[in-house]
Amino acid sequence: MFEAFNRAFIPDMKMVDAEIILSTAIYSDDMLGKLFSLYGGQSFNQGLYRIIDYNNINYWNDLVKTAFPSFSNRITCFSFDWMGRVFAIDSSRIKDSHSGIVMFEPGTAEALEIPCNIETFHESELIHYREEALAENFYHQWLASGGISPRITQCIGYSIPLFLGGSDTTDNLELSDLDVYWTITSQLIQKIGGLPIG
Repeated sequence: MFEAFNRAFIPDMKMVDAEIILSTAIYSDDMLGKLFSLYGGQSFNQGLYRIIDYNNINYWNDLVKTAFPSFSNRITCFSFDWMGRVFAIDSSRIKDSHSGIVMFEPGTAEALEIPCNIETFHESELIHYREEALAENFYHQWLASGGISPRITQCIGYSIPLFLGGSDTTDNLELSDLDVYWTITSQLIQKIGGLPIG
């Protein structure tokens, strides 16, 4: 499992924590438990993609559900990308006998369904559709413009969110604390009432 992911995504810093392996039994989806046991708390490809530390899963579930309350009691967050977009499994959707994936975008106030489960997301979607899933070219534009790679506690967020009229360009991006970015955009999303999926 995750062989293609291992070849394409290089850890920024190898982290090993025996407690992560012991914690996997609490997850009903065995592939989700395997993901956390192998990669929990790690960042890949210079901050392009990061797996949430298992100790922070409930925190991220609550924060995302604040912005997207229709997903309450349905999601378990497992990762985020350089822009702070959070990926989660959605127990209300099944793909090949496992929960489907949804991506939450704080900059656009959208929740987008991805037709994958944990394994196919990491073994196919992130390999063959990396641009669509992670906006990798936009990340390289950010770096080429003088931007820096985010640490695992940071993201490159929109100064003015797109749902408030901000532009989808590198000059509207800034390095932010990931928690602060989500907290602020969650409050803004709540105020505008959220948007439907897609």
